[in-house]
Amino acid sequence: MNKTAPSASHQPGLLDKKVAIVVFLAFAATYTISALVRAIIATLSPVLSQEFSLQSRDLGLLAGGYFLGFAATQLPLGTWLDRHGPKRVIMCFLAVAVAGCLAFSVATSFAGLLLGRILIGMGVSACLMAPLSGFRRWLGAPSLLRANSWMLMSGSLGMLASTLPVQWLLPLVGWRALFWVLAGLVVVAMAVIALVVPLWTKDAAEKTDTPDGYAEVWKNRYFQKMSPLAFFNYGGLVAVQTLWAGPWMVKVAGYTPLEAAAGLFYLNAVMLLTFWGWGLVNPRLARAGWHTDRLITCGVPVSLIALAANIWGGASTGWLGWTIFCMTSTVISLSQPAVGMAFKPALAGRALSAFNLVIFSGVFIVQWGIGLLVDAFAVLGLARVASFQASFGVYLCCSIAAYAYFLRTKVDNSES
Repeated sequence: MNKTAPSASHQPGLLDKKVAIVVFLAFAATYTISALVRAIIATLSPVLSQEFSLQSRDLGLLAGGYFLGFAATQLPLGTWLDRHGPKRVIMCFLAVAVAGCLAFSVATSFAGLLLGRILIGMGVSACLMAPLSGFRRWLGAPSLLRANSWMLMSGSLGMLASTLPVQWLLPLVGWRALFWVLAGLVVVAMAVIALVVPLWTKDAAEKTDTPDGYAEVWKNRYFQKMSPLAFFNYGGLVAVQTLWAGPWMVKVAGYTPLEAAAGLFYLNAVMLLTFWGWGLVNPRLARAGWHTDRLITCGVPVSLIALAANIWGGASTGWLGWTIFCMTSTVISLSQPAVGMAFKPALAGRALSAFNLVIFSGVFIVQWGIGLLVDAFAVLGLARVASFQASFGVYLCCSIAAYAYFLRTKVDNSES
């Protein structure tokens, strides 16, 4: 494929390096905002709990509502991405995100908060899948691995912004005004994407050779192999990073809200550096024979050991323990581009969106499930610390089972 600058009538192909950088930065800025609104509940949980009298299960459902809305759009999103391309699709979705931010800012009840979170989740659900489906066409394989990790790095930047900066702004403007600001930032992101991201059209082969629907995706053995890890291990990583690390610090380790926000800041700073590092070394590791499956095989046990140590530590486990768990779990993120590469480009949107559906369904179930278990174990008579330990122990068992299934399924992404 020839390297050419994009235009509305441009045949899909590799982008010129300078154009690719500009397109990447536009999408990365948008994904930064989406990650900020995803993770902000962890920082806002003390003030929202006080204002709306929320229990652990309510916090889990409220944070998980974002992922419920996110997951609900993934299947149509994949079809639309393959049919219309990332630019048209993400512009429509971001308009829903603006409405969600405004709805959340004026909510007067838990139901109103939940509705706003669901709309936000739906609206930003294209912020990662749109660029990844575009990168599958616009970038070569080594650049694709790097772009995926650096997109996740930009997400960590958004999560970083959701911690101490939000905690500092709360006394000045209040949480409601913050969501008006976020709505404005999304509008700015829409304008930038409209200016710099190329349109695409299908070529003749794609129009005639590509099947409709998701049957080819669901039956792909490599997709099936990665799905349990995506649901439990990857979903749990996001659930901890975006919610449960915060309540653990406050309710188990005894942090103040400001100390917990600082802990989340450090956690997300390390995550940013980790994804930056993955982007640097991924192409070199691939050339040296360290493919995705090999890295996951070696890396996941480290994250499981870190999780078990955190559970055992109980009240002595603070931000450092959860940072180590999240950092070691990032190896699972390599599964996303690996799944995309298992399919031809014309199916990339559907493959990536279906895989994202698995991930964020897992986030929703783990996030809400931990909250339900914490309350249930408390009703059974366990102390607060023990309730958290038992709940995370259940999650650890699920993660171990997912890893065992991954090891047992002998297939790689060259088979489709």
